[in-house]
Formats: sequence, structure tokens, C-alpha cells
Amino acid sequence: MKKLTKYTAFLLLCALSLPAKVFARELIPVGKVVGLELQDDTVTIAAFDENLGAAAKAAGVSVGDQIIRIDGSEIRTSEDVRTALERSDGTVELSVCRDGKEKQYSLTPEITASGPKLGLYLRQGVTGIGTVTYYDPDTGSFGTLGHGVNDSDGNLLNLVRGYAYDARVLTVRKGRAGDPGQLMGTVDGASPIGVLSANTERGVFGTTQEGWQGEAITVAGADEVKTGAAVIRSTVSGDTVREYSVEILKIYPKSKQNGRNLLLRVTDPALLEATGGIVQGMSGSPIIQDGKLIGAVTHVLVNDPTTGYGIFIENMLDAAA
Repeated sequence: MKKLTKYTAFLLLCALSLPAKVFARELIPVGKVVGLELQDDTVTIAAFDENLGAAAKAAGVSVGDQIIRIDGSEIRTSEDVRTALERSDGTVELSVCRDGKEKQYSLTPEITASGPKLGLYLRQGVTGIGTVTYYDPDTGSFGTLGHGVNDSDGNLLNLVRGYAYDARVLTVRKGRAGDPGQLMGTVDGASPIGVLSANTERGVFGTTQEGWQGEAITVAGADEVKTGAAVIRSTVSGDTVREYSVEILKIYPKSKQNGRNLLLRVTDPALLEATGGIVQGMSGSPIIQDGKLIGAVTHVLVNDPTTGYGIFIENMLDAAA
């Protein structure tokens, strides 16, 4: 991954004032790590089966190719691929997009007990882990990340469908100067606990019938946030949520649209020992000041993992509306 300068931040895959009534509501600041699956309308080759995929690989098909047609039929989902292969007469014309150019390959599927296969592992959209910022027990709605999820081209992913899953942290790769570090997690259970409804520049949002336990606290407006002591809630081991001390160093205009409304530094010795500071997977960690929910962690400074940015909760809720 390309290194960035010390003046840029690593994204951990924002303007009108909300009505006053929004800030009369109370939300649960969660801090729980969650598995996220965001599907768009593209199907990409993620890997080859060691045996069944040998022919496709030898023909020139590559990992990262986006499948756009099979025998002239447009491909938008993994199910479209299965359907097209079942209709084939023994060979298929596979059209893919690579680096903006279309390429075609004639392939012969292998006949297996579960149907014809090309030996390709497919990916539809993006999967990963993040941290739940808030949960509204009155509506079942929740928000996470505090920033959007991009597709392979670096553009905001066009969410067609998405799901949230229970997850836990297995290990941590600590952050160091030049390396932002990462939480390594796994999903617990095959059934989703929530449905994602929106992928925006200021967070990913959805609803759940299960929810998260905790005490709801008042939401703060951007004009209530100040420099000084605060805490974040995060999960950096297993599924245990803990609070960690931070210091808000600087406040930026609410109109900033890039998730950088707050500059903060981790001061908690336990978190510094465990992660080195802010790492990937912690984005969405709720920020609490004076007993109010004020925002969420969004970025880490590449050359200083103890320092990062946060978004105002006001801006997240504006995007979720």
C-alpha cells in the first residue's frame, strides 16, 4: 500500500445544521466491532480454484478482472454467473473488464456434482470490519465507520444490498510510523444481525432487530464540542468494548465533508500498548465528551498512529436522515 505524507491521513474499506429536535434524542454509543458486507452490481474474480481454475488461469483470465458478460448475458451478481454457466452448451464466451478495457476468453466449464464451474472465486462488493458508532433503540437504526466504503476504482461503492454480522477481534497488528496497523477479526455466525441501507461519505447506515445493549446518552451538536479530554469506545480484543482516554487537539468547521472535523490524540496507556494508537477497524469508534456523544473516529495519521481525525456525530446523523 502506498505510503502517504505526514500531512495526509489513512482512511480507516459533513454541512447543513440538523433540526434542533435531533439533539433532543438519545443514542447508545456502541463501540462494538462488526462485520460488514457491502454488495454492488459488479462481480470480480478474487482467486482461482487450485484444480478447477487452472484452464481459466492459463487462458489469461486474471484476479481483479470484472466479469461483465457470459455468452452475451450481462453479469451483475454471482447468481447471474451460475445461471449463465447452466445455460451453456459446453463452452462459454467470458467478457471481462481489465484496466478499463474489455477482454474476451473462450472457456470450457468443468462439470461437477453441483453444476458447471469455471474454477473462479468471485467477489461482489467489499467485506471487512468496522466499529458501530451508535444504535437507536427507538428505531432500530445504527451507524458505523464515519466514512464511506470505496470500490476497487476508489469511488464510493454503489450499495445494492448489504449486511452486518456479529464479529470479534482475533489479533492486532500494531500501528507504527508509516504503517497504520489493523484489527484482524472474524465473523461470528452465518446469519446477519442487520441490513445496510446506505453507504455515504459520512458513514454506513442500516437497521437491526437485535441491536446492542447499553445506556443511551444525549447527542451533542457540533457547537458543543471543545478541545480537551474525551473518551472513545472500541473493541481491540475479542468482543469486549472498553473506553479509552483521548485528547481533542483541534476542531475544524462542520462544513468539512471529508470526515475530519476533529483532530485527536490517544492518551490511554492501555490502548497505546495494545494497538499503538488508532488502527484500521477502529473507524466508527464513538467519541464521548462530558457525557455526550459528539462524534466518531475516522482516520489515522500515517506517520503518527497515536493521532487521527473524527467526524461530528451531527454530520453522521445528517447523512443518515
